Amino acid sequence: MKLSDLGFDRWIEVFADDIPPGDRNIARVSAVDRNSFLVRNENTEVPAELSGKFLFTADSPVDLPCVGDWVEVQYHNGGASAIIQAVFPRRTFLRRKRAGMQVDYQMIAANIDMAFIIQSCHFDFNLPRLDRYLAMVADSHAEAVVILAKTDMVTPDDLQRKLDYIRESGITARVIALSNITGTGYDEFRQLLLPGRTYCLLGSSGVGKTTLLNRLIGRDDLDTKAVSSTGEGTHTTTRRQLILLENGVLFIDTPGMRELGLLGAGEGIEKGFEDIAELSTTCRYADCTHTGESGCAVLAAVADGELAGERYSSYMKLRKESEFHEMSYLEKRKKDRAFGRFVKKAKKDMKRW
Repeated sequence: MKLSDLGFDRWIEVFADDIPPGDRNIARVSAVDRNSFLVRNENTEVPAELSGKFLFTADSPVDLPCVGDWVEVQYHNGGASAIIQAVFPRRTFLRRKRAGMQVDYQMIAANIDMAFIIQSCHFDFNLPRLDRYLAMVADSHAEAVVILAKTDMVTPDDLQRKLDYIRESGITARVIALSNITGTGYDEFRQLLLPGRTYCLLGSSGVGKTTLLNRLIGRDDLDTKAVSSTGEGTHTTTRRQLILLENGVLFIDTPGMRELGLLGAGEGIEKGFEDIAELSTTCRYADCTHTGESGCAVLAAVADGELAGERYSSYMKLRKESEFHEMSYLEKRKKDRAFGRFVKKAKKDMKRW
């Protein structure tokens, strides 16, 4: 195996050239479970921990390694373990607001080429949630593809209504209707997978992410659970992990997300709502907020029925949420920096005395 089989490309090669000569190496983070890491190179996969210097200089959770990251490591114990010294710049990254009340980022995956957003046709289908996922992927600079799974659990007419609903809403991402039971749509899905490229599965618990991966692997290597009384699956995946298939395709499996808050995702929201972004270019005012200004092309499109009211409401909700969380985050960072300066001054004063 070569590093290129793990997704190593020119983007990383440019930064890897700056590694000082010695005993440092390049590896890719293949699993993260709380504060435990696995890293993989062309020969082996071993557990890893962060160096003390790395922990001391890390400014926020964003700086810490996540699945898919390329890292600079030092091997120990005859290559049986590693110390992570640095994280290389990310070409793409998936992140969300950390679940709960804490306003901070949580990294999901890095250096992915395409994200498959999976929703079940049965009980999980939710257009506003799909808008959230699409905004998050757009913010990551990766390509998004929507998979409507479990098509065997709805009638053909119901499936077509859902497909029409997505298109009529203004979503332009590619959509694949798929069933792990009948195999419908599976060939179309496989045609998108190329060796050496990294893909990510996103979606709620029980929508069939792990079952789909098992089908790709060709055996039940990954645990799944029986469906619930509603016909939906139950949560199985507990950690984010990078899986290398025999055909050279790389997949990042992720646990289901109960919360998908957006933080600082303004660019992604604009990309995820391209129809509204295009309308806004014809607003009378360049800084139009689309909330009540005269000459607002977005509001005019809603009034004329050109833009669905639900689509507009989803856009405004996500934008306000992202901006609010970003303001809270920046205020938190400002306080953290002020406290850090206070601690440094106190230490200097102690040395002086």
